[in-house]
Amino acid sequence: MRMVASQRMLARFLAVASVALVVSCGTAEPEPITVGAGDSVESAVLAEIYAGALARTGARTEVVSQLGGRAEYLAALDANRIQVVGEHTGSLLAYFDDSAVAQLPEKVADAVSAALPEGLVVSDMAEGADLRPRVLLTDQRAAHETVRSVGDLAPYCGELIAGVASAPGLLRGTATFDRIAGCDFAATVAFSDPVELRKALLDGRVHVGVLTVPPPLVPDATAGLIVLSDDDYAVRAENVLPLFRKGLLDQRQITKLNYVAGELTTAELTTMIRQVRERGATSGDVARAWLDAHAL
Repeated sequence: MRMVASQRMLARFLAVASVALVVSCGTAEPEPITVGAGDSVESAVLAEIYAGALARTGARTEVVSQLGGRAEYLAALDANRIQVVGEHTGSLLAYFDDSAVAQLPEKVADAVSAALPEGLVVSDMAEGADLRPRVLLTDQRAAHETVRSVGDLAPYCGELIAGVASAPGLLRGTATFDRIAGCDFAATVAFSDPVELRKALLDGRVHVGVLTVPPPLVPDATAGLIVLSDDDYAVRAENVLPLFRKGLLDQRQITKLNYVAGELTTAELTTMIRQVRERGATSGDVARAWLDAHAL
């Protein structure tokens, strides 16, 4: 009888233990979604926006910053140390397929999707966040050459010296002048300061300016100059979008990122970058305020 009772007690114990194990497994918290950021302010702001948006779907998220340049944070994504990162369509396409010729936003986005390695995907690009380089001329040269758009430059490019300047804050792309369709400049000169590029244009030391950041990031760099229109995308599209591991996000989370894409604009992104870069705000604070303002 004692043996039978012991067996019954053992069976009850095992049943309780099994239930406890099932409950424990069922309530285990999922791993957090880690959003990565490179060394630029833009990358940090985008990481906080994406992490904040995903957190508002109920996901656990965290941000890992200062991962380095594009090669470094893409390696972290490939190794699953991070699962999401903010990117630009044009630069991402050039990284994975330097022979691609797409220029228009939708064509570039489609080419990015086709060029991505197995296991990586993107959701919607932010059509309103246009980070293309801008092409600058003086009033006098624009009038002399009858140029109002970047495409109008094509017949003259072989005779022109272009100055190229960047500024801190944005994700870095490939050499800007290589992405102006049909335009091979006679020579290019690099400037470390956009204001110096402006001075060189006004002095006539260079004929064309290529500014690799939106003018609002460097408001003193375009005074007295014409920013050429580019409705035909002679300069390849550079729209912001999230890159993430395939199968990671559910449909609700992807939809949330698509809502972000639908709201984000160049003006808002550059404002957030300047708040962090010049006013000492944190990336998390400006991202949170932006998400709140757009009810995301």
